Amino acid sequence: MRSKKPSAAKPPDETVFFIDRSLGVEPIRAELIKAGLTIEVHDDHFDRDEEDQVWLKTAGAKGWIVLTKDQRLRYRPLEIAALRASQAKVFVLTAGNLRGTEIATAFLGALPRILKILNSRSGPFVARVSRSGQITVT
Repeated sequence: MRSKKPSAAKPPDETVFFIDRSLGVEPIRAELIKAGLTIEVHDDHFDRDEEDQVWLKTAGAKGWIVLTKDQRLRYRPLEIAALRASQAKVFVLTAGNLRGTEIATAFLGALPRILKILNSRSGPFVARVSRSGQITVT
């Protein structure tokens, strides 16, 4: 008999991950899609210079899981208000100076922990993801 418990390795089909412009696009998008994730990219929905609070509010309202490396989102009042209003779930890569494949590797390494957090917490929240895949939720 199969368990109905969600897999720790693969998100539910309706889970969409949103790649913020701070991460770039390729090869991150390709690597995450290859791992079976559903991806939306900032520039496919917003102007390149869209204010953070605008895209953050929209992404959160759509239930998209935000992936970014913009650590300042946690400190700016307009972004905090947008995050709270939309119940956004944000994962911030804290390692600097990583290339696209290294960024994808860090998020994929953290994916089991990301899914565990998504299954156990409602938004809003900002979680920090280290290069090694460790996560701290704030």
